[in-house]
Amino acid sequence: MQKNYPNIVVNLLFSLMIIGFSSCLVNEAYAQGANEQAIGSKDSLERELEELLENQVSAWNDGNLEKFMDTYWKSPKLTFSSGGKTNFGWQATLDNYKKAYPTPEKMGKLHFDKLTVSRIEASSALVLGNWHLRMADGQERDGNFSLVIKKFGEPWKIIHDHSSELKKPTE
Repeated sequence: MQKNYPNIVVNLLFSLMIIGFSSCLVNEAYAQGANEQAIGSKDSLERELEELLENQVSAWNDGNLEKFMDTYWKSPKLTFSSGGKTNFGWQATLDNYKKAYPTPEKMGKLHFDKLTVSRIEASSALVLGNWHLRMADGQERDGNFSLVIKKFGEPWKIIHDHSSELKKPTE
């Protein structure tokens, strides 16, 4: 009996092609599911970081700087950049806030908008946004910020804040 080797080779190649094609389909479906999961986790990340910032706004508007500072990393490595200078440390940041805003009346009312959250890695994110202060005397101050936020165990903490004030044109 004569063996038909070309048919065996063709069948084997055809089978390998089917397996390869099926593998591609499975990988594509897995990648699609992973992408949808990442999008879902981004939504969760946005909610968590928006809640952190809502807590910050609430503490500010209650005139409570210490509670406002709860959202920051309580470390000498915390960095805060503003006005062309970078300061280091949680306590220095609190002291600067107290100097600039010595009373709840001087703090005004704060709100944030135009928030954009971007995950850097599993435990860190970048948040961009605008801040607005409305003072009791009617003065309005506005600016923008970029925050690097890191997850330490359960809570997220701001490890770097770069805030700048929008200068209004003089008349």
